[in-house]
Amino acid sequence: MIVVGLTGRIGAGKSTVAGLFADRGAFVVDADRIAHELLAEPEVGRLVSGRFGPGVVAADGSVDRRKLAKLVFGPTAEHAASLEDLEAIIHPRVAARINAILDARSAAEPSRPVVLDVPLLLKSGLTHRCTHVVEVVCDEPVRRARLAARGWDATEIEARDAAWARSRSRPGARETDERPPPANFLDTSGDVRYTSRLVDQLLGTMGR
Repeated sequence: MIVVGLTGRIGAGKSTVAGLFADRGAFVVDADRIAHELLAEPEVGRLVSGRFGPGVVAADGSVDRRKLAKLVFGPTAEHAASLEDLEAIIHPRVAARINAILDARSAAEPSRPVVLDVPLLLKSGLTHRCTHVVEVVCDEPVRRARLAARGWDATEIEARDAAWARSRSRPGARETDERPPPANFLDTSGDVRYTSRLVDQLLGTMGR
């Protein structure tokens, strides 16, 4: 089964590329959506509350992601340590769900490609499941303009970029033993039609 690991910085265009793969028949697994679902679960809420305090948990037991983000995304060593602690809670659970999805897809529909939209792929412990890795990139002014259009300010962008940089310099435990497939770089700086052609070219190299 073809399994494409899709990664890249926030605002680079991962969601657009994932959608283009889906348009061509791929089954897309969104790691961020799974993480959001987990943060709504009371059990995870209790773990997060135990580490970050009750102020980040709503009355229904779900985690207030905006409050939590202020604690874990930033330039300081404290931010970095907080993010590591949050990832220790969330990442194994996300990986377990994705592994279960991959096992089910392999049994039910092995001829259909699967795309794993996982921003921090190298830290996820999932690259050993990937037959291909695609890193989405774009020109920096384009990326920042996209994020500004979403309402992100420069401080928020820098905080997320710092977390991304740390994830690249400190890969997950599985990658110390298993080398991920070489990355294909897909530039989304152009319009959607241009990106669409690049996706078609990539699928061609993957045998689809």
